[in-house]
Amino acid sequence: MTHATLPKPLSNAELISSTQWIALKMAATEFQTLQVHDGSIPEATDHPRATSLVATIIESIESLAPQFSHDAAYITAVIKDLSTWVTNGFKIPDFLDALLEFQPQTQRDDGLRHLVIFPMYTQNGSTNRLLEAVLVEVIWPEFIAGLEAGNYSNKLFVPLRFLDFTPGYDTNSAVLFPESVAIRQTPAFSWGAIFQDREAARFRKVLKAAAQITDLELPKDAAVMLEDQSLSEKTFVMWDMIHDRTHMRGDLPFDPFMIKQRMPYFLYSLEELRCDLTAFRECVKIQADETQSSETREHSRLVQYAVIFDRIFRFAITGSRIRNYDGLGGQLLFAWMHQHHVLHWTDTKLTIDWEEVPAVVSALGDAIDDLYWRSIDRPKIAHWLAAYQLVSTTLTPHPASTWAKGPDALPLTAPLREMTDQVLDDEFPLSMFYEALSKKMTPVIDSTIGITGSSSL
Repeated sequence: MTHATLPKPLSNAELISSTQWIALKMAATEFQTLQVHDGSIPEATDHPRATSLVATIIESIESLAPQFSHDAAYITAVIKDLSTWVTNGFKIPDFLDALLEFQPQTQRDDGLRHLVIFPMYTQNGSTNRLLEAVLVEVIWPEFIAGLEAGNYSNKLFVPLRFLDFTPGYDTNSAVLFPESVAIRQTPAFSWGAIFQDREAARFRKVLKAAAQITDLELPKDAAVMLEDQSLSEKTFVMWDMIHDRTHMRGDLPFDPFMIKQRMPYFLYSLEELRCDLTAFRECVKIQADETQSSETREHSRLVQYAVIFDRIFRFAITGSRIRNYDGLGGQLLFAWMHQHHVLHWTDTKLTIDWEEVPAVVSALGDAIDDLYWRSIDRPKIAHWLAAYQLVSTTLTPHPASTWAKGPDALPLTAPLREMTDQVLDDEFPLSMFYEALSKKMTPVIDSTIGITGSSSL
């Protein structure tokens, strides 16, 4: 098969329907069926077909290359890594050279497109390092560029929109991280990408159903966002940009949870919720800042809605009940708002007192910040116990919980892993409200697998 090069710029629709992209996508998808968990192809009898498929992929990339002249160094490197993989007999793949050349954080231009192809796993999708290919474009509106150039610098953050993808991204995965790529050694990672179109599309579909089920009357501007994919995408870009930078900022424990380690999952819940509530509180400040543009202030208000609605309607009941730290964060936010009398479930109708919400939600963020600040002077085990107390003061633990019985019931002098082992998989079960809501919402949430901005329109 020989593909002509495509020198003239193509529209998104033309690009994803081009014979070159279709051939690449089909070849990569078939190639995946020959790979095993680590990305290699151990069966020698599969090598001839694998070699032919890589030849098609390389030919397609070369034909598409003029559409991605800004990624010329990466395109050259990824073709070389593919060729080396063939030469080395399809052993465990190593695409470090190509990864080092792919630096999307240096080209955050709205609408700029990338062709990304690596052997990698996809979060919330497959843990196998299969050869995945994805066409994306950058989302970088002017007001976001202004915020990032000012008080919200985040040089690593790359917001993206899906154009098309191989099966690994026909899942819940909404991120593209360099650490997921198969490489021989770990470099200093310099970027992280989030697919805001998927997040926004999923949010819109889930919120629409949740509002109907709970008879919730949305504020007018939230209702407008619900009907506008582009507006929602920009809102999620703003939220994620502030959230992402927060992981390394503030009065933190010495290790701010960026290094994987075994600890009670509710600590991860608090870290993710801390970052979300920091975004919430910063957006409250931005909304009140009359020096900001009207567009920036509008989106700051929408971020506040997005944080609350996504957390309480989707996060709380998505996924299994096995150490679901995002779910726990959603449960905690809902219960906090309910117990502080700004969220009401009365006469089978959900209402929210929006004027009082900023102060109440900010107070939860302040409580987590205080926990972190105090942790600097506490032993780890005391920090864990204090974190549990913060959560269990609002959420009811499982009646069988050992942690709920207090420190005297725990193996305080044993290795910390034994403390972690005492945490139940579902330490804080769903409330009766959430059990009922989950039965109605789970089919809706499941239906968002693989959703994109274009498929939601």
